[in-house]
Amino acid sequence: MLRALLLCLALAAPAIAQPGPALAQAGVTPEDLAEIRAVIHRQIEAFRRDDAREAFALVSPGVQETFGTPERFLDTVRVSYRAVYRPATVAFLGLTVVGHDVVQQVQLTDRSGAVWLAYYGMQRQPDGSWRTNGCHLVQPARTIPT
Repeated sequence: MLRALLLCLALAAPAIAQPGPALAQAGVTPEDLAEIRAVIHRQIEAFRRDDAREAFALVSPGVQETFGTPERFLDTVRVSYRAVYRPATVAFLGLTVVGHDVVQQVQLTDRSGAVWLAYYGMQRQPDGSWRTNGCHLVQPARTIPT
């Protein structure tokens, strides 16, 4: 429930594309931003290779506990998150900080050409590394030309 609320807040908050004062105040450094994006990129690459173990290693302990096994996690992504599982293109957009939570927005284009927005909740681990802590996938409404 809290994760859904934070993601809704992140959607309403202005996105921050580059590290600035707000991110610095939240303790997010330019190095953190680079690592966050690298983690998401490595996970997407693991999905492309069907490397369940690698993709699963990049999620938070809570997500690992929820899914139980790397195979179950990969199966869920394959079925319910096709745009994340096999994107044609990936573009990192803004990073938003909501309290102590960090949300990285990623624009994905799937193999059929549809554009999606993925909101990755990120969690800093006790060792300082980052892991994904959930992904909310949204297909933006198309505007109809007048």
